[in-house]
Amino acid sequence: MQKNRMDEAEERELIDSTERGEWTTVGNIEERRAFWQEAAEGVLSGKRERISISIPERDLARLKARAAEEGMPYQTLINSILHKYLDR
Repeated sequence: MQKNRMDEAEERELIDSTERGEWTTVGNIEERRAFWQEAAEGVLSGKRERISISIPERDLARLKARAAEEGMPYQTLINSILHKYLDR
């Protein structure tokens, strides 16, 4: 019984959240999937070298938040950003 009440509460929160407009569309999911797959393949191909960098905590927090929005690890997002920048 307890689990059922929790499920109902979670469901109610999700419904309320959508009604408050807290959700956004991701657009064309197939285009986004193809974009990130291409970015990941570019990042993962070839020899890799580990580096260490220091960045402001605020920037790292924002990178992690953006990566979470995109559904990927923040290191992958950083690699993708670098890859796109260098391929311009």
